[in-house]
Amino acid sequence: QVQLVESGGGLVQPGGSLRLSCVGSGSILSTYAMGWYRQPPGKQRGLVALISSGGNTNYAESVKGRFAISRDNAKNTVYLQMNNLKPEDTAVYYCCYNLVYWGQGIQVTVSS
Repeated sequence: QVQLVESGGGLVQPGGSLRLSCVGSGSILSTYAMGWYRQPPGKQRGLVALISSGGNTNYAESVKGRFAISRDNAKNTVYLQMNNLKPEDTAVYYCCYNLVYWGQGIQVTVSS
């Protein structure tokens, strides 16, 4: 069994930054991908960023150049550095492991 716990969300003004963290526990293997998805109000959940065990990354077009995903396999942790945040980034952000296990979600609100 795998548990994922996100932290670092909150309210930020447009142009600001936040860093999300997700710590995994249980049967975490560094050989599987980890990543972040988000669900804006009234919309479906969609990809933000993924990172493979080897460090290869994949981003949604809307966040390229603003967000950066990274992972620390020794700590079973994946990070999402979010810069130049926009109101349209407002969503519940979910951490995922191997696209099978999901965190409970954390709110990010970008508003002045």
